[in-house]
Amino acid sequence: MSEKINVGVLGATGMVGQRYIKLLENHPWFKVTYVAASPRSAGKLYKDAVSSRWLIGADIPSDVANLTVQDANDAKLAIGKCKFVFSALEMGKDEIKALEEAYAAEGIPVVSNASANRWTNDVPMLIPEINANHLDIIKKQQAHHGWDKGFIAVKPNCSLQTYMMPLHALIMAGYPVKRMIVTTLQATSGAGYPGVASFDMIDNIVPYIGGEEEKTEKECLKILGTVDGDVIKNAELPLVSSTCTRVPVIDGHTACVSLEFDLPEDKKPSLEEIEKVWTSYRSLPQELDLPSSPLHPIVVRHEENRPQPRRDRETEKGMACVIGRLRKCNVFDVKFVALSHNTKRGAALGGILNAELLKAKGFFDNL
Repeated sequence: MSEKINVGVLGATGMVGQRYIKLLENHPWFKVTYVAASPRSAGKLYKDAVSSRWLIGADIPSDVANLTVQDANDAKLAIGKCKFVFSALEMGKDEIKALEEAYAAEGIPVVSNASANRWTNDVPMLIPEINANHLDIIKKQQAHHGWDKGFIAVKPNCSLQTYMMPLHALIMAGYPVKRMIVTTLQATSGAGYPGVASFDMIDNIVPYIGGEEEKTEKECLKILGTVDGDVIKNAELPLVSSTCTRVPVIDGHTACVSLEFDLPEDKKPSLEEIEKVWTSYRSLPQELDLPSSPLHPIVVRHEENRPQPRRDRETEKGMACVIGRLRKCNVFDVKFVALSHNTKRGAALGGILNAELLKAKGFFDNL
């Protein structure tokens, strides 16, 4: 495309907001022209607002460094300065929900990383490889609110990215899953900054992350659901039991997964058939050749000790699900270990991929 779309970032000074800023540098379709954050940062140049807490490990993009930070609480300030916004807001869920709706009401679409609207039944919760058809609900969402151009689309919890594509690939290949047990080993960056105190993480594992098990067990059902009239109807299967832990890893969420197929014994896939399904998996982002889409969404490794966060999280520029240790399960049918990059696929770059899908499907054409 010849002309880039001007975009904004809400919560631009936070950890996820900073990653959006860095990942959007030199993006072929989008250009950051608007940054907004809390009132304490408003009025400052972006480079000054983050001078003591720039966390990304690279220089602040020069075209953003001298933008003046606006107050994210005033949606009207974004009018005329950007066509849509990425939401990386860090505040209470009710506040985020109201604020994202305020931007949409002003005709500014919101592509959100926040959890506040994930369970709003007319808001699509997208993993583009899995449920791009959920974009059909946006017209109903706009009609419900009386919005002309604005709308809200969200991405799911970061840990789901670890195993949802391999699960979807099996379902689409005719191997429905009845039950699933998941144990996540989640990186410290998933807690934001400053996050979990280093004294709690060094030489330690924390076997509880507030709200994560509920998200793990329920969000997958909305993603696998169907558009039913003016709402998204959740799938009934699989039944999921999860345990979510925090481990001393900076980036990269790992999941240990056991699956039971909803099939007669003689119809269940072999390990070889499962691997073939995963390695051949392609979906709409690959067909559309979206800039942030991985060429190989699922990568299978055969070493006994892989995947590992330090070695495998950057596979396909941090956008692939990396799977290893596929084997028979003595309780269910099969089990495996999966890894994804929680601050790329699971956060900002996943949000950017959502925006690319929206752009490719024409949702920004009339802004």
